Amino acid sequence: MKASPEYREGAFVNLIPTSMDMSAGQVGETLEEFITAKNTRPDQPLPVDFADKVPPSDSLLHITWFGHSAVLLELEGKRILLDPMLGPAASPVPFFAQRFAYRAPIDMAQFTNIDAVVISHDHYDHLDYGSIQKLDAQVGHFYVPLGVGAHLERWGVDSTKITELDWWQSVEAEGITFTATPARHFSGRGLTDRNSTLWASWVVQGRKNKVYFSGDSGYGPHFKQIGARYGPFDLAMMECGQYNEKWKAIHMMPEQTMQAFLDLKGKVLLPIHWGAFNLAVHPWTESVERLNRANRTNVFIATPIIGTRYPVATHPPTQRWWEPLVAE
Repeated sequence: MKASPEYREGAFVNLIPTSMDMSAGQVGETLEEFITAKNTRPDQPLPVDFADKVPPSDSLLHITWFGHSAVLLELEGKRILLDPMLGPAASPVPFFAQRFAYRAPIDMAQFTNIDAVVISHDHYDHLDYGSIQKLDAQVGHFYVPLGVGAHLERWGVDSTKITELDWWQSVEAEGITFTATPARHFSGRGLTDRNSTLWASWVVQGRKNKVYFSGDSGYGPHFKQIGARYGPFDLAMMECGQYNEKWKAIHMMPEQTMQAFLDLKGKVLLPIHWGAFNLAVHPWTESVERLNRANRTNVFIATPIIGTRYPVATHPPTQRWWEPLVAE
């Protein structure tokens, strides 16, 4: 960690200046907004389309989204879980940031024979203790940014199953290459450990397919840099939700999500970081609606129902499944 170019004076830093601090007045305003905000949670359970049994993997690129940033990527026969926060609350306490109600719960029994788990950073809505505990026995290997492996080891994951990477570092395993790439964000799970571990986006590449996973990130020049080095991408999973003008340096606004996707040279855009938790004060469907309005170049935006498994190359789902759930 100390040898990393991103590690300075005892903490990791972003590529460009990034403020994460709000004034006392802004904090007060935000608390008031959380109290008075409307439609930040759906008023009825969200539809799901979970498979009755685990389908056999094949050579195609398949995606299954489980809400927020949790995605099962099936890439050329390998099963890869991205930020598998599958628990009931995205916080250290169960009464805060509770998952939206689903019409059926996520069945952890479907996560068998997982070749790899990829983690973007250590925040509670991306790295979940309960999920890792339940998944560990089924996971072949964990790929994480620098320092995040310490959390996993403390939770009982064998250190031989963990690979930590710095930005721009890659590792290949059984025909799949995992590359940690920059993001504009921060890390920490408590009051005293801010930026003590690295955060990252990821490029996952097989022999035929290449995908990008944004993790959490504010907009910045790193998207063009990643696109220039690794694009184009068959699929880009892009953060789109839990934003606010007060913290736009670390979370993109939907219009910036669209621009970042164009910078990356993506073919299909899957919006993530929405549809499971309310961690900001905007209405729960606003992010995906604004993203669609920002689509002025006929970008293909995939909007699957939670749990739908689909092949990316053959007509990813575009139904606006959330619209019947929104009150007039």
